[in-house]
Amino acid sequence: MSKLSERLIAFNKELLPDMVQMKYEAMTENAFRFYRGTCHLFYEDLANADALPLSPLVWICGDLHLENFGSYKGDNKLVYFDLNDFDEGLLAPASFELSRMVTSIFIAFDSLGIEPEKALKMAQLFVRNYCATLAKAKAISIDPRTAKGIVCNFLTSADQTTEKELIAKRTVAKKNKIELSLEDERHIKVDKKLKHELKAHINDWIATSSDGPYNYKVKSIIFRVAGTGSLGVKRYLFLLKSTNTKNKYLFVDMKEARPSSVLPYTTVQQLSWPNDAERVIAIQKRMQNVSSSLLSTTVFRETPYVIQQLQPVKDTIKFKLLKDEYRDIYQVIDDMAALTASAQLRSGGMHGSAIIDELQAWGSDQQWQDTVIEYARKYAEKVKGYYNQFVKDYKAGKFKAH
Repeated sequence: MSKLSERLIAFNKELLPDMVQMKYEAMTENAFRFYRGTCHLFYEDLANADALPLSPLVWICGDLHLENFGSYKGDNKLVYFDLNDFDEGLLAPASFELSRMVTSIFIAFDSLGIEPEKALKMAQLFVRNYCATLAKAKAISIDPRTAKGIVCNFLTSADQTTEKELIAKRTVAKKNKIELSLEDERHIKVDKKLKHELKAHINDWIATSSDGPYNYKVKSIIFRVAGTGSLGVKRYLFLLKSTNTKNKYLFVDMKEARPSSVLPYTTVQQLSWPNDAERVIAIQKRMQNVSSSLLSTTVFRETPYVIQQLQPVKDTIKFKLLKDEYRDIYQVIDDMAALTASAQLRSGGMHGSAIIDELQAWGSDQQWQDTVIEYARKYAEKVKGYYNQFVKDYKAGKFKAH
């Protein structure tokens, strides 16, 4: 067995075995999918690299890549485009977040068959606009009113997607009642005892938490399969029905929160959070302009979970559909850069993160920019080598459950 396979198996050994097998299969799709599923490898290697410039401490989402930006409905009921995954979030050097994101540009573009020259230009664009936004020291947000180009079309379409469409997509009608569909390949049946405990737990959360929706009851529960990096953690989807409004439903997602895979590879002193779910939502609230609807935490069977509403509008931009639309890709990358810088500005000065003046100076300094881009370009080549080795080991049966 290769050293790479040993590292992957060691990291995933505590996760749900059946879901981990699904994760490994998903990671064979291409190098970008592999990269999404191996955030821990990136930081293991980065800790031993000593190649990045010194940078200010900021709150990071930790696993920033092209598909961890997307649309969502905020708790103010408006639709936004922003960073949307904070499972790995913590306090770390700004160069950590930046290098992971820029590496994703090189890997994703290569997986799509886009020329290296264009990938390099997009990486330079991202770093340049990230720096320009920091230098202005003013955070921005993107909603249907302020979005441009393909992001504007994306958000306008998302805003018009209705809850009724989501319900029709994920449920079936049985004996005059609606329940979550098991025909959806992302939905897995939950055994009776666990279902009973989960139902009681979420009904109690609704009744006692200030974050919960008023006058709703749990009607259906399934285990939910989603993402790549998070495959293997416990995750449940609840269909709730209003007790005072006819035919009014909503979906709630409950996802296990685990320690950040960045944590072992940074020497930065971290806050003492009550648990990892509290860490995730605290950082999410700091970095996003507006928080997701029903964002909350709970502890079930001594395990912390993040709760939030599953929405008809939450989605990511599919770059494979934009492959030949260079101008659209340019606008999206430009927006993502501004949003990354804005999240750091928005959370600046909070519990150890750099103040705005430091971030402004970092953004105005051009000496480090080529170093980060070159590290990302070289690391993208390393990931391609990892991916080829992984596929070889996977086909040889090295990852089969024993």
